Amino acid sequence: MEIERLYGLFRNSAGVTTDSRAVNKGEIFFALKGPTHDGNRHATAALEAGALAAIVDDHSLCGERIIVVDDVLETMSALAACHRKRLHIPVIAITGTNGKTTTKELLTAVLSRQGRVHSTPGNFNNHIGVPLTLLSAPDDAAFLVVEMGANHMGEITALCGTSIPTHGIITNIGTAHIEGFGSFENVRKAKSELYQSLRENNGTAIYNDENPILCELASGMIKAVPYSAPGGHTLSTSPAGDDLMLLKVRAVIDGHEHYFETGLFGSYNIDNVKAAMAIGLLFGVPVPEIIDAVSSYKPSNNRSQVTETGRNTVIRDAYNANPSSMEKAIASFAALKTEKKMVILGDMLELGSESAHGHAAVIRQLRNIGDIKAVLIGPCFREAATDFKAMLFGSSDAAAEWLRTESPEGYTILVKGSRGMMLEKVFPLL
Repeated sequence: MEIERLYGLFRNSAGVTTDSRAVNKGEIFFALKGPTHDGNRHATAALEAGALAAIVDDHSLCGERIIVVDDVLETMSALAACHRKRLHIPVIAITGTNGKTTTKELLTAVLSRQGRVHSTPGNFNNHIGVPLTLLSAPDDAAFLVVEMGANHMGEITALCGTSIPTHGIITNIGTAHIEGFGSFENVRKAKSELYQSLRENNGTAIYNDENPILCELASGMIKAVPYSAPGGHTLSTSPAGDDLMLLKVRAVIDGHEHYFETGLFGSYNIDNVKAAMAIGLLFGVPVPEIIDAVSSYKPSNNRSQVTETGRNTVIRDAYNANPSSMEKAIASFAALKTEKKMVILGDMLELGSESAHGHAAVIRQLRNIGDIKAVLIGPCFREAATDFKAMLFGSSDAAAEWLRTESPEGYTILVKGSRGMMLEKVFPLL
Protein backbone atom coordinates (compact mmCIF):
# COMPACT_ATOMS: atom_id res chain seq x y z
CA MET A 1 0.00 0.00 0.00
CA GLU A 2 1.22 3.51 -0.81
CA ILE A 3 2.16 5.57 2.23
CA GLU A 4 -0.29 8.31 1.29
CA ARG A 5 -3.16 5.80 1.21
CA LEU A 6 -2.01 4.30 4.50
CA TYR A 7 -1.82 7.81 5.93
CA GLY A 8 -5.46 8.36 4.97
CA LEU A 9 -6.34 5.19 6.88
CA PHE A 10 -4.24 6.39 9.83
CA ARG A 11 -6.05 9.75 9.95
CA ASN A 12 -9.34 7.89 10.32
CA SER A 13 -8.00 5.54 12.97
CA ALA A 14 -7.71 5.74 16.75
CA GLY A 15 -3.92 5.63 16.48
CA VAL A 16 -1.33 2.88 16.22
CA THR A 17 -0.10 0.07 18.43
CA THR A 18 2.56 -2.62 18.33
CA ASP A 19 1.14 -4.66 21.22
CA SER A 20 -1.64 -7.08 20.29
CA ARG A 21 -2.43 -7.55 23.99
CA ALA A 22 -3.32 -3.88 24.45
CA VAL A 23 -5.21 -3.00 21.28
CA ASN A 24 -7.78 -0.21 21.54
CA LYS A 25 -10.74 -0.31 19.20
CA GLY A 26 -9.97 1.41 15.90
CA GLU A 27 -6.16 1.33 16.20
CA ILE A 28 -3.82 0.12 13.45
CA PHE A 29 -1.68 -2.80 14.59
CA PHE A 30 1.92 -2.92 13.31
CA ALA A 31 3.24 -6.48 13.49
CA LEU A 32 6.86 -5.81 14.43
CA LYS A 33 9.41 -8.58 14.70
CA GLY A 34 12.16 -8.87 17.29
CA PRO A 35 14.79 -11.38 18.43
CA THR A 36 12.25 -13.34 20.48
CA HIS A 37 8.87 -12.47 18.97
CA ASP A 38 7.05 -12.11 15.66
CA GLY A 39 4.09 -9.76 15.60
CA ASN A 40 2.81 -11.41 12.43
CA ARG A 41 1.64 -14.33 14.57
CA HIS A 42 -0.62 -12.01 16.56
CA ALA A 43 -2.22 -10.08 13.69
CA THR A 44 -5.45 -12.06 13.80
CA ALA A 45 -5.72 -11.62 17.57
CA ALA A 46 -5.25 -7.87 17.15
CA LEU A 47 -8.04 -7.70 14.59
CA GLU A 48 -10.32 -9.74 16.82
CA ALA A 49 -9.54 -7.31 19.67
CA GLY A 50 -10.84 -4.41 17.58
CA ALA A 51 -7.91 -3.22 15.47
CA LEU A 52 -8.92 -1.30 12.36
CA ALA A 53 -6.18 -3.00 10.33
CA ALA A 54 -3.04 -5.09 10.78
CA ILE A 55 0.18 -4.20 8.94
CA VAL A 56 2.20 -7.39 8.38
CA ASP A 57 5.18 -8.56 6.33
CA ASP A 58 4.33 -12.26 6.30
CA HIS A 59 3.08 -12.79 2.74
CA SER A 60 1.24 -15.95 3.72
CA LEU A 61 -1.28 -13.87 5.66
CA CYS A 62 -4.36 -12.53 3.98
CA GLY A 63 -7.67 -11.03 4.94
CA GLU A 64 -9.93 -8.06 4.48
CA ARG A 65 -8.17 -5.91 7.10
CA ILE A 66 -4.66 -7.32 6.69
CA ILE A 67 -2.25 -5.12 4.78
CA VAL A 68 0.91 -6.87 3.59
CA VAL A 69 4.09 -4.79 3.17
CA ASP A 70 7.74 -5.63 2.55
CA ASP A 71 8.93 -4.44 5.98
CA VAL A 72 6.63 -3.44 8.85
CA LEU A 73 9.17 -1.28 10.69
CA GLU A 74 10.15 0.62 7.55
CA THR A 75 6.48 1.20 6.76
CA MET A 76 5.80 2.48 10.29
CA SER A 77 8.78 4.84 10.06
CA ALA A 78 7.65 6.10 6.65
CA LEU A 79 4.15 6.70 8.02
CA ALA A 80 5.65 8.60 10.97
CA ALA A 81 7.71 10.76 8.60
CA CYS A 82 4.57 11.44 6.56
CA HIS A 83 2.75 12.57 9.70
CA ARG A 84 5.71 14.68 10.82
CA LYS A 85 5.67 16.67 7.58
CA ARG A 86 2.12 17.76 8.36
CA LEU A 87 3.07 19.05 11.82
CA HIS A 88 3.98 22.71 11.40
CA ILE A 89 5.33 23.15 14.93
CA PRO A 90 8.76 23.26 16.57
CA VAL A 91 10.23 19.75 16.80
CA ILE A 92 13.01 19.69 19.38
CA ALA A 93 15.36 16.70 19.32
CA ILE A 94 17.48 15.76 22.33
CA THR A 95 20.41 13.36 22.31
CA GLY A 96 23.60 12.97 24.33
CA THR A 97 25.47 10.57 26.58
CA ASN A 98 23.86 11.62 29.86
CA GLY A 99 20.82 13.62 30.86
CA LYS A 100 18.61 13.10 27.79
CA THR A 101 15.49 12.03 29.64
CA THR A 102 15.85 14.50 32.51
CA THR A 103 16.37 17.34 30.03
CA LYS A 104 13.35 16.15 28.03
CA GLU A 105 11.17 16.08 31.14
CA LEU A 106 12.32 19.50 32.35
CA LEU A 107 11.86 20.99 28.88
CA THR A 108 8.39 19.49 28.62
CA ALA A 109 7.47 21.04 31.96
CA VAL A 110 8.77 24.46 30.88
CA LEU A 111 7.22 24.55 27.40
CA SER A 112 3.90 23.31 28.80
CA ARG A 113 3.53 26.81 30.26
CA GLN A 114 3.36 28.07 26.67
CA GLY A 115 1.19 25.41 24.98
CA ARG A 116 0.53 21.70 24.71
CA VAL A 117 3.71 19.65 24.51
CA HIS A 118 3.91 16.14 23.11
CA SER A 119 7.12 14.41 24.11
CA THR A 120 8.74 11.00 24.07
CA PRO A 121 6.99 8.77 26.62
CA GLY A 122 9.37 7.16 29.08
CA ASN A 123 12.48 5.99 27.28
CA PHE A 124 10.95 5.45 23.82
CA ASN A 125 14.00 6.93 22.13
CA ASN A 126 14.99 4.30 19.55
CA HIS A 127 14.04 3.26 16.00
CA ILE A 128 10.68 2.01 17.26
CA GLY A 129 9.97 4.56 19.97
CA VAL A 130 10.60 7.66 17.85
CA PRO A 131 8.07 6.72 15.10
CA LEU A 132 5.54 5.81 17.79
CA THR A 133 6.12 9.19 19.46
CA LEU A 134 5.51 11.01 16.19
CA LEU A 135 2.41 9.00 15.32
CA SER A 136 0.85 9.71 18.71
CA ALA A 137 1.30 13.49 18.39
CA PRO A 138 -2.11 15.19 18.73
CA ASP A 139 -3.31 17.76 16.22
CA ASP A 140 -3.34 20.53 18.83
CA ALA A 141 0.26 20.06 19.99
CA ALA A 142 2.24 23.31 20.09
CA PHE A 143 5.63 21.62 20.59
CA LEU A 144 7.07 18.18 19.92
CA VAL A 145 10.03 17.06 22.04
CA VAL A 146 11.77 13.92 20.76
CA GLU A 147 14.43 12.06 22.71
CA MET A 148 16.94 10.14 20.60
CA GLY A 149 19.23 7.40 21.84
CA ALA A 150 21.83 5.48 19.88
CA ASN A 151 24.46 2.80 20.33
CA HIS A 152 25.65 2.57 16.72
CA MET A 153 26.76 4.97 14.02
CA GLY A 154 23.99 6.22 11.76
CA GLU A 155 21.11 5.73 14.21
CA ILE A 156 20.70 9.44 14.98
CA THR A 157 20.78 10.19 11.24
CA ALA A 158 17.96 7.70 10.69
CA LEU A 159 15.89 9.08 13.57
CA CYS A 160 16.37 12.62 12.30
CA GLY A 161 15.30 11.48 8.85
CA THR A 162 11.99 10.43 10.36
CA SER A 163 11.45 13.32 12.79
CA ILE A 164 13.11 16.21 10.85
CA PRO A 165 13.86 18.33 13.95
CA THR A 166 13.70 22.12 13.76
CA HIS A 167 15.81 22.47 16.92
CA GLY A 168 18.32 20.17 18.56
CA ILE A 169 20.25 19.69 21.80
CA ILE A 170 23.24 17.46 22.47
CA THR A 171 23.36 17.35 26.26
CA ASN A 172 26.97 16.13 26.39
CA ILE A 173 29.30 13.56 24.86
CA GLY A 174 30.92 10.89 27.00
CA THR A 175 31.94 7.24 27.06
CA ALA A 176 28.69 5.31 26.75
CA HIS A 177 27.97 2.37 24.43
CA ILE A 178 31.64 2.22 23.42
CA GLU A 179 31.06 -1.45 22.65
CA GLY A 180 28.73 -0.46 19.80
CA PHE A 181 30.57 2.66 18.64
CA GLY A 182 34.14 1.37 18.90
CA SER A 183 35.74 4.58 20.21
CA PHE A 184 35.03 7.90 21.89
CA GLU A 185 35.62 9.65 18.57
CA ASN A 186 32.86 7.57 17.03
CA VAL A 187 30.53 8.50 19.92
CA ARG A 188 31.32 12.13 19.12
CA LYS A 189 30.59 11.63 15.43
CA ALA A 190 27.37 9.74 16.16
CA LYS A 191 25.94 12.40 18.47
CA SER A 192 26.94 15.15 16.03
CA GLU A 193 24.71 13.51 13.41
CA LEU A 194 21.95 15.61 14.99
CA TYR A 195 23.78 18.82 14.08
CA GLN A 196 24.28 17.54 10.52
CA SER A 197 20.55 17.00 10.17
CA LEU A 198 19.87 20.51 11.48
CA ARG A 199 22.31 21.95 8.93
CA GLU A 200 20.57 20.14 6.09
CA ASN A 201 17.10 21.28 7.20
CA ASN A 202 17.89 24.85 8.25
CA GLY A 203 17.40 23.91 11.89
CA THR A 204 18.80 25.51 15.04
CA ALA A 205 21.29 23.95 17.44
CA ILE A 206 20.92 25.00 21.07
CA TYR A 207 24.22 24.19 22.73
CA ASN A 208 26.03 24.35 26.06
CA ASP A 209 28.69 27.01 25.47
CA GLU A 210 30.52 25.91 28.63
CA ASN A 211 31.27 22.56 26.98
CA PRO A 212 34.34 22.82 24.66
CA ILE A 213 33.37 19.78 22.56
CA LEU A 214 29.88 21.11 21.90
CA CYS A 215 31.23 24.59 21.16
CA GLU A 216 33.52 23.07 18.54
CA LEU A 217 30.71 21.07 16.96
CA ALA A 218 28.36 24.07 16.92
CA SER A 219 30.96 26.40 15.43
CA GLY A 220 30.09 25.31 11.90
CA MET A 221 26.36 25.83 12.36
CA ILE A 222 24.59 28.64 10.51
CA LYS A 223 21.90 28.76 13.19
CA ALA A 224 23.22 28.10 16.69
CA VAL A 225 22.01 29.45 20.03
CA PRO A 226 24.23 29.15 23.14
CA TYR A 227 22.61 28.37 26.48
CA SER A 228 23.99 31.65 27.81
CA ALA A 229 22.29 33.87 25.18
CA PRO A 230 18.89 32.47 24.13
CA GLY A 231 16.47 34.70 22.25
CA GLY A 232 18.07 38.02 23.14
CA HIS A 233 18.39 37.13 26.84
CA THR A 234 21.43 36.40 28.98
CA LEU A 235 21.47 33.35 31.23
CA SER A 236 23.89 31.84 33.69
CA THR A 237 23.27 29.08 36.19
CA SER A 238 25.27 27.51 39.01
CA PRO A 239 24.60 25.21 41.96
CA ALA A 240 23.86 27.21 45.11
CA GLY A 241 25.79 24.87 47.40
CA ASP A 242 27.34 21.52 46.44
CA ASP A 243 26.61 19.76 49.75
CA LEU A 244 22.81 19.77 49.41
CA MET A 245 20.70 16.66 48.85
CA LEU A 246 18.50 18.43 46.29
CA LEU A 247 20.00 20.74 43.70
CA LYS A 248 19.49 24.41 44.53
CA VAL A 249 20.06 26.77 41.61
CA ARG A 250 21.34 30.31 41.34
CA ALA A 251 20.21 31.67 37.98
CA VAL A 252 21.05 35.09 36.61
CA ILE A 253 18.65 36.08 33.82
CA ASP A 254 19.16 39.46 32.14
CA GLY A 255 21.12 40.61 35.16
CA HIS A 256 18.52 39.57 37.75
CA GLU A 257 19.32 36.88 40.34
CA HIS A 258 16.92 34.04 41.08
CA TYR A 259 17.35 31.25 43.66
CA PHE A 260 15.22 28.12 43.66
CA GLU A 261 15.34 24.48 44.72
CA THR A 262 14.68 21.58 42.38
CA GLY A 263 13.52 18.03 43.03
CA LEU A 264 16.71 16.65 41.48
CA PHE A 265 19.66 15.11 43.27
CA GLY A 266 23.14 16.22 42.27
CA SER A 267 24.87 19.36 41.08
CA TYR A 268 25.60 17.56 37.78
CA ASN A 269 21.96 18.21 36.82
CA ILE A 270 22.70 21.94 36.51
CA ASP A 271 23.34 21.60 32.75
CA ASN A 272 19.99 19.87 32.27
CA VAL A 273 18.25 22.66 34.16
CA LYS A 274 20.06 25.31 32.12
CA ALA A 275 19.09 23.64 28.84
CA ALA A 276 15.40 23.72 29.77
CA MET A 277 15.61 27.31 30.95
CA ALA A 278 17.44 28.42 27.80
CA ILE A 279 14.85 26.88 25.48
CA GLY A 280 12.06 28.31 27.58
CA LEU A 281 13.54 31.79 27.12
CA LEU A 282 14.08 31.14 23.42
CA PHE A 283 10.38 30.35 22.98
CA GLY A 284 9.15 33.24 25.09
CA VAL A 285 8.09 31.49 28.28
CA PRO A 286 7.98 34.13 31.07
CA VAL A 287 10.81 33.85 33.60
CA PRO A 288 8.54 33.21 36.63
CA GLU A 289 6.85 30.39 34.70
CA ILE A 290 10.20 28.84 33.77
CA ILE A 291 11.39 28.87 37.37
CA ASP A 292 8.11 27.48 38.70
CA ALA A 293 8.10 24.70 36.09
CA VAL A 294 11.67 23.62 36.87
CA SER A 295 11.29 23.83 40.65
CA SER A 296 7.97 21.93 40.55
CA TYR A 297 9.32 19.01 38.49
CA LYS A 298 9.55 15.74 40.42
CA PRO A 299 11.82 13.08 38.89
CA SER A 300 10.65 9.49 38.54
CA ASN A 301 11.74 6.19 37.01
CA ASN A 302 14.94 5.99 39.10
CA ARG A 303 16.55 9.12 37.65
CA SER A 304 18.12 11.52 40.19
CA GLN A 305 15.23 10.59 42.47
CA VAL A 306 15.44 11.02 46.28
CA THR A 307 13.18 8.76 48.37
CA GLU A 308 12.70 8.61 52.14
CA THR A 309 11.93 4.99 53.00
CA GLY A 310 11.39 5.37 56.74
CA ARG A 311 14.70 3.63 57.43
CA ASN A 312 17.06 5.30 54.95
CA THR A 313 17.36 8.13 52.47
CA VAL A 314 17.77 6.53 49.05
CA ILE A 315 19.05 8.29 45.92
CA ARG A 316 17.68 6.25 43.05
CA ASP A 317 19.80 6.93 39.96
CA ALA A 318 19.73 3.42 38.59
CA TYR A 319 18.16 3.73 35.16
CA ASN A 320 21.52 3.81 33.42
CA ALA A 321 25.21 4.36 34.01
CA ASN A 322 28.47 5.07 32.22
CA PRO A 323 31.85 6.32 33.50
CA SER A 324 31.03 10.03 33.21
CA SER A 325 27.59 9.83 34.85
CA MET A 326 28.93 7.51 37.56
CA GLU A 327 31.80 9.88 38.39
CA LYS A 328 29.47 12.87 38.67
CA ALA A 329 26.91 11.06 40.81
CA ILE A 330 29.54 9.77 43.23
CA ALA A 331 31.15 13.23 43.47
CA SER A 332 27.81 14.84 44.37
CA PHE A 333 27.12 12.04 46.83
CA ALA A 334 30.53 12.45 48.47
CA ALA A 335 29.83 16.16 49.06
CA LEU A 336 26.71 15.46 51.13
CA LYS A 337 27.06 16.29 54.82
CA THR A 338 25.66 13.10 56.29
CA GLU A 339 27.29 10.63 58.66
CA LYS A 340 26.41 7.17 57.36
CA LYS A 341 26.86 6.70 53.62
CA MET A 342 26.47 3.65 51.44
CA VAL A 343 26.81 3.18 47.69
CA ILE A 344 25.20 0.28 45.87
CA LEU A 345 26.73 0.27 42.40
CA GLY A 346 26.05 -2.07 39.51
CA ASP A 347 28.28 -2.77 36.53
CA MET A 348 28.36 -0.25 33.68
CA LEU A 349 27.48 -2.25 30.57
CA GLU A 350 28.31 -1.87 26.87
CA LEU A 351 31.71 -0.25 27.51
CA GLY A 352 33.66 -2.71 25.39
CA SER A 353 37.42 -2.18 25.61
CA GLU A 354 36.89 0.72 28.04
CA SER A 355 35.16 -1.47 30.63
CA ALA A 356 38.16 -2.36 32.81
CA HIS A 357 39.43 1.23 32.81
CA GLY A 358 35.98 2.67 33.60
CA HIS A 359 35.31 0.37 36.54
CA ALA A 360 38.83 0.83 37.91
CA ALA A 361 38.28 4.62 37.85
CA VAL A 362 35.17 4.21 40.01
CA ILE A 363 37.12 2.15 42.53
CA ARG A 364 39.83 4.85 42.70
CA GLN A 365 37.19 7.49 43.29
CA LEU A 366 35.59 5.46 46.09
CA ARG A 367 38.98 4.86 47.65
CA ASN A 368 39.68 8.60 47.73
CA ILE A 369 36.35 9.34 49.42
CA GLY A 370 37.25 7.19 52.39
CA ASP A 371 34.52 6.49 54.95
CA ILE A 372 31.80 4.94 52.82
CA LYS A 373 30.21 1.49 52.80
CA ALA A 374 30.43 0.07 49.29
CA VAL A 375 28.22 -2.64 47.83
CA LEU A 376 29.34 -3.57 44.31
CA ILE A 377 27.32 -5.77 41.98
CA GLY A 378 28.52 -7.55 38.85
CA PRO A 379 31.61 -9.27 37.41
CA CYS A 380 33.22 -6.05 36.17
CA PHE A 381 33.26 -4.47 39.62
CA ARG A 382 34.34 -7.77 41.16
CA GLU A 383 37.40 -7.78 38.90
CA ALA A 384 38.18 -4.08 39.50
CA ALA A 385 37.82 -4.25 43.30
CA THR A 386 40.31 -7.03 44.07
CA ASP A 387 42.19 -4.89 46.65
CA PHE A 388 39.29 -2.65 47.72
CA LYS A 389 37.20 -3.29 50.83
CA ALA A 390 33.64 -3.75 49.61
CA MET A 391 30.75 -6.17 49.65
CA LEU A 392 30.89 -7.92 46.26
CA PHE A 393 27.95 -9.69 44.64
CA GLY A 394 27.48 -11.34 41.27
CA SER A 395 23.90 -10.19 40.81
CA SER A 396 21.19 -7.92 42.21
CA ASP A 397 19.40 -11.01 43.52
CA ALA A 398 22.45 -11.95 45.59
CA ALA A 399 22.79 -8.39 46.89
CA ALA A 400 19.10 -8.36 47.79
CA GLU A 401 19.54 -11.54 49.87
CA TRP A 402 22.36 -9.88 51.82
CA LEU A 403 20.33 -6.70 52.34
CA ARG A 404 17.40 -8.76 53.59
CA THR A 405 19.66 -10.09 56.35
CA GLU A 406 21.67 -6.91 56.94
CA SER A 407 18.62 -4.57 57.03
CA PRO A 408 20.62 -1.30 56.89
CA GLU A 409 19.15 1.65 58.76
CA GLY A 410 20.04 5.33 59.13
CA TYR A 411 22.03 5.47 55.89
CA THR A 412 22.04 7.81 52.96
CA ILE A 413 22.34 5.42 50.02
CA LEU A 414 23.24 6.05 46.39
CA VAL A 415 22.04 3.31 44.03
CA LYS A 416 23.44 3.54 40.51
CA GLY A 417 24.21 1.14 37.68
CA SER A 418 23.23 0.12 34.18
CA ARG A 419 19.61 -0.83 33.57
CA GLY A 420 20.61 -4.39 32.69
CA MET A 421 21.83 -4.93 36.26
CA MET A 422 18.21 -4.70 37.52
CA LEU A 423 19.11 -2.74 40.64
CA GLU A 424 15.44 -2.04 41.27
CA LYS A 425 15.42 -5.41 43.04
CA VAL A 426 17.26 -3.88 46.01
CA PHE A 427 14.89 -0.92 46.56
CA PRO A 428 12.25 -2.77 48.62
CA LEU A 429 14.98 -3.79 51.08
CA LEU A 430 16.25 -0.27 51.75
